[in-house]
Amino acid sequence: MDVTLRPVREADLDVFEAERATPEARGEFQWYGYRHSGALRRQFADNGLLGDDYGRLAIDSGGDTAGWVAWWKTAWGPETTCWCWAIGICVFTGFRDRGIGTEAQRLLADYLFAHTRAERLQCFTDVANIGEQRAVEKVGFVREGVLRRAQWRDGGWHDQVLYSLLRGELR
Repeated sequence: MDVTLRPVREADLDVFEAERATPEARGEFQWYGYRHSGALRRQFADNGLLGDDYGRLAIDSGGDTAGWVAWWKTAWGPETTCWCWAIGICVFTGFRDRGIGTEAQRLLADYLFAHTRAERLQCFTDVANIGEQRAVEKVGFVREGVLRRAQWRDGGWHDQVLYSLLRGELR
């Protein structure tokens, strides 16, 4: 499988917008309503979506933009000493169920451990999103528990499963 991560290009922004424009494109676990794309374009103009406390890379599969991975700083205490990266992913409709998301998250974990001092990565997904749970478990993420009613989406609260991966646990 030919999956790589690369910096976002300006042309990707149009693809990102199209994929987040409708509930059908986003899928049942990532539709949060209509959103203005101005913030994404401003961040791209400012730093190419590679900031000090967050980042986004495009997922490339065989030369096609297949989605994105993102990370942002979060903390479990004072941010100066207790931070970790939270990661997220969006695989576009035509690229799902091929293992692309698993490989992209493996590549992102490798990248973040190689280029930052993070000891811990974490991610979360809907309790009903079995495909994403399998994907992160294949990478080596460990299920830590359920965050009850942690996410508002589609008119209701949804439980989320929290996963973590520590430096040295990457498969």
